[in-house]
Amino acid sequence: MYKLSILWTIVLMNALTLALTLAIPGVLQAAPPVVIPAGTEVTIRVNAEITSGKAKTGDVFEGTLSKELVVNGDTLAKVGDPVTGTVTYAKSSGRFRKSGRLSLRLVTINGADVDSNTLGRQGKGHAMSNAAKIGGGAVAGAVIGGVTGGATGAAVGAAAGGAAGTGVAAATGKEEAAIATEEQLTFKVGSKTE
Repeated sequence: MYKLSILWTIVLMNALTLALTLAIPGVLQAAPPVVIPAGTEVTIRVNAEITSGKAKTGDVFEGTLSKELVVNGDTLAKVGDPVTGTVTYAKSSGRFRKSGRLSLRLVTINGADVDSNTLGRQGKGHAMSNAAKIGGGAVAGAVIGGVTGGATGAAVGAAAGGAAGTGVAAATGKEEAAIATEEQLTFKVGSKTE
């Protein structure tokens, strides 16, 4: 008798589950995935500094949303939700030429994969800074040499000062591309299509 009541209970539960499944379509089905239209702007805040001198292509960066992600009136992600991205290009600066460069892409918003545009950043140019250092050293050397040794002293001082300015430019010349901690970046994203 006990085994028979357990069997009837199992049969009734299965029948009830089947009836609910047929009577209320969609209740037991998963919700369709949310689609983010291509070109939707997303503003994020990076968690840590990213520089062309330290970053490597393929490095992952993390951040948070700075503004809600709203599509068709529905809030898909809130301020503070996590995002991740990747460094798609990183090239360190030279000392005299070629400033540093960085390129970044956003890859997830709150754990959901997204496609995004690439944001690029380039360090400041070297030309003006180097010219000021080298030229300033040459002028200072010429003035000091001219006061102490006349025309010959000025020529020697200019050469020595220019050389010293070149040394300063070489020692301080790196112009890395950088994205500061807490800096806001705006990407254009869309749902990841496979």
